[in-house]
Amino acid sequence: MTPLIEMAGCSFAYEHGCAVLENVTAALAANELLGIVGPNGSGKSTLLRAMAGALRPTAGHVRIAGRPAGALTPLQRARAVGILPQTVNPIFSMRVRDAVCLGRFPHVGAFGALSSHDRDVADRCLDATETAALRDRDFLSLSGGERQRVLLASVLAQEPRALLLDEPTSSLDVHHQIEIFALLRRLRTSDRGIAVVTHDIDLAARFCDRLLLLGHAARGAIADGAPADVITGPLLTRAYGAPIRVCAHPLTGAPLVTADTPEGAAR
Repeated sequence: MTPLIEMAGCSFAYEHGCAVLENVTAALAANELLGIVGPNGSGKSTLLRAMAGALRPTAGHVRIAGRPAGALTPLQRARAVGILPQTVNPIFSMRVRDAVCLGRFPHVGAFGALSSHDRDVADRCLDATETAALRDRDFLSLSGGERQRVLLASVLAQEPRALLLDEPTSSLDVHHQIEIFALLRRLRTSDRGIAVVTHDIDLAARFCDRLLLLGHAARGAIADGAPADVITGPLLTRAYGAPIRVCAHPLTGAPLVTADTPEGAAR
């Protein structure tokens, strides 16, 4: 089966001679929740933008639904790939349902008029993200967890087969972090794959089907595979450049990560 997104031997640089990623090969398949993990500065957000076709590689190629990313128009990419950036700060009030309807932009006509089908799609996305009860609320009045679910509903309303999320739980408490990851697992389907950038290795190991581990010094992928194969002390120590230990969670059995206290640090 053709991957939803495929990268082969890709390198990226924002400035000449200053590569962020080098020779990266990765893919996102349908019915998969892919976690992208690694230290600050390892290129996780860059990788996500490249997967979306928003960045052109200096070497290698990116294919979306089997087609070269560069051959797709922005509208075609928006129909194939939905991306949720790290920060979304609306500057004016809007009803939740209207915010979700904004996700229909790749499908509406030249004048942006919404059809009954567009509104039905938005309602289904509210149901899928368990935010239907919020549909008449002001988006600015929502809690952090509620906002993230509504933003996810808006991306789903694009009806893309690939969803790319950049640290969707970074500002949430642990309860809402777990809610979002559990929701992402439910949203992956035989027609849809999801990639999520996260700093929370424990949550990624618990909920993701596959992990891609990046390393700062390596400028690329150190490991790609099942969480139990990627979340190991030696691989994480190599990726983060510091001693990291891994044990089994006493309740779930998933890998549980802890770092040694640096020498000289206060105890």
